[in-house]
Amino acid sequence: MVVTRLLAGGNPPACTNCSAMKRKLRFLLKTALIFSLLLLLIFLFNQLYLFASFVGSLHPAAGYVVLAIGVGLFGILLFSAVSFWRSPSKPAFPENEGSPSYDAHIRNLSKTQPTHPMHPEPLKENRDRRWLRSNHKLLETDALNITKEVAIKNFFVGAFAQNTSYGTTTSLMNNLKLVWRIYKLHHRSHYGRDLLDLYRFTYESLPLSDFNKEELPSHIKPIIQSSFSNTLATLLPGGNLLTPFFLNFFLAGSTNTYLTCLTGIISTHYCQSLSEEDKAEIVRQSQFEASFMLKEIVKECNPILSKTISNAVKKAGIESLDSVQPSTSSSNLAQDIVSHLAKSLKNIIRENVESEKEKP
Repeated sequence: MVVTRLLAGGNPPACTNCSAMKRKLRFLLKTALIFSLLLLLIFLFNQLYLFASFVGSLHPAAGYVVLAIGVGLFGILLFSAVSFWRSPSKPAFPENEGSPSYDAHIRNLSKTQPTHPMHPEPLKENRDRRWLRSNHKLLETDALNITKEVAIKNFFVGAFAQNTSYGTTTSLMNNLKLVWRIYKLHHRSHYGRDLLDLYRFTYESLPLSDFNKEELPSHIKPIIQSSFSNTLATLLPGGNLLTPFFLNFFLAGSTNTYLTCLTGIISTHYCQSLSEEDKAEIVRQSQFEASFMLKEIVKECNPILSKTISNAVKKAGIESLDSVQPSTSSSNLAQDIVSHLAKSLKNIIRENVESEKEKP
């Protein structure tokens, strides 16, 4: 986001202060993490020593064996954690195509990136930029399909569980899984630090992660356009009276879907970036692509959501009208009118429901 604002002519001093604050926060976070890990290790070693002492009281040699096995297991666990966290050395990330490390970076990506099964030259030894871009196009197709799959789920989560802790948690977990699936798609070997960098970049690129009111219109526009689509008015039962009620569902679902589309597309472009210049264009390009994917998903999900809500409203209307007492000989004129209207409305709603069920 900082790079985007600088390119747009933002305020450099404010960005500098923001970067300094982020560096301080990262330092504090790392210090707290290291301190917590040291406390955990001290606790675990203390428990191991107590257990070894207990076993040693039964047999002296057994205590040393348990202690040796425990230390060995700790060593294996520590080595595995360090191996997972630290990725092997690789060429410096180039600033542009003319950088000295650009060709080395391309060769390294070609070796560490999985070859797509549909690649026309899967066994080619000297893999150049053309080979890598072909592989990226195929991987991007798979990544967009995964993104669309998760975005459709989050559309209904946002529509039916809006403003609830369940809906927020479910959407967040779906997005975290989405980033992880895209990371696995683009990396043959998985490393914690690379994955954390991907999560951090994706989060910082999403709207409201670093609030800037000037950016909001570009994000709200596709959501509004998708929710107020031409098909929406014909799908809303009850005419304009229920339009605000239905729009709450559509807007919540569209907002959730848009954020999911952005998450998947930003993660994909980050994994496929070949230089710093590519990274600078990720946010702008992702907004453009996410708006098109959002329209496609909303167009596909709107009929399902509209029909579901419509049937629910009609069913609720019938159940509400059933509570109206039928007229009797002792009823007054007002009660007779209300009873007659309730009976007529129930018949109309039932006829509409039956006619919709008969439709193919």
